[in-house]
Amino acid sequence: MKLDFISLDKLLIAKTNMRHGKQPDLCDILPTIRARGVLQSLIVRPHGDTDLFEVLAGSRRYRASMIVAEERRVNGDPEPVMLPCAILDAGDDAAAVEASLIENQARLDPDEMTRWEGFVRLIKEGRSPEDIAATFGLPDLAVRRILALGNLLPRIRTLYRKGDIDGASIRHLTLASKSQQRDWLALVDDPNVRAPTGQMLRNWLFGGQSISVKQALFDLATYEGVIVADLFGEGGYFGDKDAFWAAQNAAIAERRDAYLVEGWREVVCLEPGETFHTWQHNKAPKRKGGRVYIATRSSGEVTFHEGYVTEKEARAIAKGETIESGTKPVRPELSTSMVNYIDLHRHAAARAALLASPPLALRLMLAHLILGSPLWSVRVESQIARNDATTESVEVSAGEVLFDTRRRDALASLSLSPEQGTLVRSHVTFATLFAKLAELDDDSVMQIVALSMGETLSAGSEAVELIGLQLEVDMADWWEADDALFDLIRDRALLVEMVGEVAGSVVAQANKAEKTKVLKQIIRDHLDGAGGRARRVRWVPRWMQFPPAAYTERGGVPTITAHARATFILPDHEVPFVTDEEDRLAA
Repeated sequence: MKLDFISLDKLLIAKTNMRHGKQPDLCDILPTIRARGVLQSLIVRPHGDTDLFEVLAGSRRYRASMIVAEERRVNGDPEPVMLPCAILDAGDDAAAVEASLIENQARLDPDEMTRWEGFVRLIKEGRSPEDIAATFGLPDLAVRRILALGNLLPRIRTLYRKGDIDGASIRHLTLASKSQQRDWLALVDDPNVRAPTGQMLRNWLFGGQSISVKQALFDLATYEGVIVADLFGEGGYFGDKDAFWAAQNAAIAERRDAYLVEGWREVVCLEPGETFHTWQHNKAPKRKGGRVYIATRSSGEVTFHEGYVTEKEARAIAKGETIESGTKPVRPELSTSMVNYIDLHRHAAARAALLASPPLALRLMLAHLILGSPLWSVRVESQIARNDATTESVEVSAGEVLFDTRRRDALASLSLSPEQGTLVRSHVTFATLFAKLAELDDDSVMQIVALSMGETLSAGSEAVELIGLQLEVDMADWWEADDALFDLIRDRALLVEMVGEVAGSVVAQANKAEKTKVLKQIIRDHLDGAGGRARRVRWVPRWMQFPPAAYTERGGVPTITAHARATFILPDHEVPFVTDEEDRLAA
């Protein structure tokens, strides 16, 4: 590299410059260049066999200098503008792209789409994601996340560049299939609906969606499960997901066998939900050892990526080497149908044997609850609050502190990190968790059962009411009034009734015309025993008790408790134990 001054008319923007073809914002540097010129050298290299130089880094300084030169020309100053330049050797496009990215990253931060374009160029020039991460001081995961933007449809990338899609949503969309992306864009274009974003988008992509009949690889005429037609009779969805996946997996296995018979070297079935990244692979025909990759999604969609090899194998092919080309695939000992036969008979024998070991069944059920399975779908109660004060109030409550302490103890007993937050959805293999549970005594296992049930107990549900009534929960043992509660109460009539509870009817009547601020202070003084007022201990508002009650006749208090008591709870708060179907119906 050498330094020199080069005339502005001898410079042009290189195609490898990360801002090539874009009109950048110059308002922050134009005044300085007008006053003092360009102080920081541009990075350039010779342009072919001409006397020109292409700008690899410094396009904003170059464009601002063109504006200044034109202003001088208009004002009668024809002197050429000379710019300080660091001149690189010709060639090596990868080095040029790196220079552009490095230099610009130190100035105006490039958006992620611009980074993606630059990173993709580096990948094509032979750089690996690890090389890029080391060059720019980024984590490997950050580079791979940016490269994953290549999985997006062009229009989604355009919307992201314009700022119409937030970062969290774009991360979820990189994991979506092309058809899911098109469906999402249709929601964006529909004025009558709101396209899901953020966590709602993730749930829309991966959680509990219906499986359309158009995703079936098998003949619907031979399908014996339930198909529910849509309102317009133009399609439908599968009513039994288990039956669908049994038929779909059998069809995938048949397609895999057919690929092998056709002479493909290997057929790779990715884990359900795993995304196939084209940027990590290179196209290769069957005769050169290309593979077929099969990707499946929870929506039922199956994608067949034909003719791909790894980057390492692609380099071997470029050198003229073969990668097991022409070798006949080894057929497995068991056919897909035979494996299915064996699996079902082993399943029947195992569950029959399980009837004789309820303690083992309990531990197995608990492992399924914590980790989930293809047949279980369990979520943790998020305890989402509408404001930060409520969130903080719950976090420091006696009940939440005790629950979190016991949960940390349980995680430690399972050799899991207490910092992971929850038992359910723990980051551990099924075999490891089941082995740990098998070592624990029954009391420890039942404690983990209670904790896991607590984590998946839905707030505001009928189950909470049933637990409170059955166990005769006294909220005064777990809660006391705080500022978060009083900040939420704005009804004066309600506060007057509360004053009557803590201070008596005489005080309530005497202050019923006061402002809410005064009424709240009266209640606080009685609860604290301050200001000469008699202290009221263990006070709980009526609607927080089990069962809850209202202060007024205006409603708004949940009525689920009355239904729950009439349906499930006996007057003495005891749940009847029934032993057969007839007794259950009678109860």
